[in-house]
Amino acid sequence: KMEFFTDEKSVFSNITVPEHMCGWNNLVHGGIISTILDEIMGWTAIYRLKSFILTKSMTVDFLKPITVGQKLKVEGKMIEIVNPREARMEGLIYNKEKDLCAKGTGTFAVFTLDAAKKLPVVNDELLKSIERFINA
Repeated sequence: KMEFFTDEKSVFSNITVPEHMCGWNNLVHGGIISTILDEIMGWTAIYRLKSFILTKSMTVDFLKPITVGQKLKVEGKMIEIVNPREARMEGLIYNKEKDLCAKGTGTFAVFTLDAAKKLPVVNDELLKSIERFINA
């Protein structure tokens, strides 16, 4: 349910992680943090490359604890286009004090929208959502 916006260079989302996604003592579970980073990097790749993508690999650095219920700013940036079929992205999560709490890097496989339509993982509703975001 993340909503995304852009300044043409980066893609952003503002989120608050609900309590039921905590790990230890109100800390956001690392798997949830990883998912948030994967989403922001993925939608950054979609927007910047005007293509469909699939995550090939990613790494996550957990820098500061993130507690449930706090407002977070999430940012995605393109690092590089490796070749026409692969790109690298960076995802960042900041707390309300603007401290960097987690960072991820990911490598993404790049597909044209026509090629994506042939994949068994993409339905028409998702493709329409991607096309709206690409054309935003």
